[in-house]
This record gives sequence, C-alpha cells and structure tokens, in this order.
Amino acid sequence: METATAHPRPVLTADSVLPEDAGRAALVARIHDPEAGGPCVAVVRGEDVVDLTAVAPTVSDLLERDDAVEVVREADGGRSWRLDDLLAARPGRLDVPHLLAPVDLQVIKAAGVTFARSLLERVIEERTGGDPAQAARVRERVVRLVGGRLDGIEPGSPEAAKVKDLLAAEGLWSQYLEVGIGPDPEVFTKAPVLSAVGTGADIGVLRASVWNNPEPEAVLVVDSRGRVRGATLGNDVNLRDVEGRSALLLSRAKDNNASCAIGPFVRLLDDDFGIDAVRGLDIDLRIEGRDGYVLRGSSSLREISRDVLDLVSATYGAHHRYPDGFALFTGTLFAPTEDRKTPGEGFTHEYGDVVHISSPRLGALINTVVPSEEATPWTFGVGALMRSLGRRGLL
Repeated sequence: METATAHPRPVLTADSVLPEDAGRAALVARIHDPEAGGPCVAVVRGEDVVDLTAVAPTVSDLLERDDAVEVVREADGGRSWRLDDLLAARPGRLDVPHLLAPVDLQVIKAAGVTFARSLLERVIEERTGGDPAQAARVRERVVRLVGGRLDGIEPGSPEAAKVKDLLAAEGLWSQYLEVGIGPDPEVFTKAPVLSAVGTGADIGVLRASVWNNPEPEAVLVVDSRGRVRGATLGNDVNLRDVEGRSALLLSRAKDNNASCAIGPFVRLLDDDFGIDAVRGLDIDLRIEGRDGYVLRGSSSLREISRDVLDLVSATYGAHHRYPDGFALFTGTLFAPTEDRKTPGEGFTHEYGDVVHISSPRLGALINTVVPSEEATPWTFGVGALMRSLGRRGLL
C-alpha cells in the first residue's frame, strides 16, 4: 500500500446517508455529545436527530423493549442536532457532536463464507498462502475444478456431503469449504464491544498488509432473546494476505484498530421493513482512490447460502446467550479480483481510498482507509460508558 498522507474527507450530507424511504423508517443513531460528556442514544426524525438517552441509556436497552418502534417514533426527546451538522463534523474529535457506530453493548459477531463466490476466494487465499502474486494461477484451477459443483447446494445436505467427498478425493478439500457447505457456519467475534467506528470515520488496515479489501455486509442487530430487531450496514475489513497464511490468524486479519465499521443507523424491523425485506437487501460498493481509481461491486442477500435466521440460530441459543444482544455481520458476495496495479495480483486498498457501502433501505456507510496504526485510537470502553451514564444519572 502507498505511504499514508493527509487525505481530504468525503463530504457527507443527510441526502447521501439516509435510506431512500427515510420518512417511513424507524432509525436509531448514536451521537457523541461533548456537552453530555459521552454518547447519546438518538433517533432520526426528518432532518433532525433527537436525543432519547433519558428514555433508553443504551441502544441495547432500547432494543430490549417490545415497544422500541413506538418509542423511536413517538417518545419525547431531549436536545436535538441537525443531521447535516453531525455529518460535517470529523469523527474522533471530542469537542464536536458527531455520529458514532449505532450499536453499543452488543457483542460484534460475524458469519464468514456465506456466499459461494466469496467461498472460492477464501479457498484461493488458502491455496496461495496469502501471496497475491499466485492468485490468478490458483484461481483458474480452483474455479475450474470446484466452481460449478457448488451451484445450488444446500449447506449440510447429503448433496453437500457428496461434493465434500469428491473434492477431498481430488485433494481440494478446504476448511473454508467445510464452513461454506458443511453443517455448521463460521461465526466469530469480529471486534470488541464499543470498538466499531461509524459513517464518516476512518477505517484501518494494518501497514504490513499488501493484499486486503473491504467486505460490504448487512448487519443484523439482535436482542438478548435472540430476536432480530433491526439491520444496518457494515464493513468487515479483511486482510487477505494474513488470513491466507493461516485461518488461525483470523484475529490479526480482522480485529485491528478501526477495522470494523457499522452504520449509519440501525433500521428497526416494523410492518414496512420486516425480515423478508432484509432477505432481499441489495448492497452496493464503490471505492474511490485518490488517483481517480474507481471500483464498483455489489452483494445481494438473495444469493446467500444460509438463511439469515439460520445464522442467528447458529450464534444464539441454548449453547450461547448474549445478555446485551449482538450485532451479526452476515457475510458478503463481494470478492474483488480485478487487477488494480500489478497484473494477476487483483485488488488491494491504498491509503486514502473512500469506501461507500450503500443499500436503498439502509442508507450509506462511508469511510476512508488509513493505516490502523494512524486511525483514531479506541479509548472509550465499557467502563468509560458506565462512568459517563452514571455522571448523567442514567444508571
């Protein structure tokens, strides 16, 4: 990746981040408010963002309420901010109100290898040992021998087991194929509680990484009873060279400073936006480099290999509870193979890339790529949140 230098921030406005049907949506936000000395739970009402922290001190508390949608639409609030003003402020500055990631006490989980196309790319990473120079050669062989055999296969089915036996006989079985078409999905902890960044913030990629990409995903927000209460967008930033060396390096590949972005808002499920609407979400990606480079891609949950509720069941149940709920990345169809610079090495980020992840019913998550080592450090944890709420008399 290029040496990091100062980069201009993208100009964000309400029109650029709100869902196309925002007037009908129940949208939950989190705001850093220097006057309050910490984060506020807020809701979007027209062009304003209204503080509801006195009603629900955390987003987790709000989503535990059966009447969360009614609260978002009707509850009396405190102070308010203009959404455009919040978007104009640089995230990370403690002296100005700005948007934060719209989840707080929820554990941040992620399901991996949930789409056949990205499944093959994980196999390719593994076969190359994380070396992008070998990607084109290995991709040709893997796609020729594996690709068509995965079409329409239900994970965990007898047909999937037959494909597993066939590929194993050819020496092509992989741990990624196991979680892609086997009985159990990959579900891992993506990032610590409160560490995600929101729209407008920088996202981090380790300096040492030479092969990496964004992962645009739908994120389900689930309460302590395992109920999906809302959805938002996420960027599960991935270091392909690191994970390709060994899946045991997943934490180094996935969990770094500013390497998890969520936002712009949590859209609550209601009569107009139910779980079937989530199943039909289309997610678009646009990457704009400082040099004029543009990459476009898309992902559709209609092509996911496992139903989103099956992913929730694999995460939550008698085997595992989440007393404050969890946010679940559902995986991505996007796996960029277009060469950016060196022929045969595919795509990798450069510092200053602006990553736009958008969906008509969820809005837009927009972030700028910087070295993780230079991103705003994560300093506000659970202890700081409890102290902040305590000072405000909200506990």
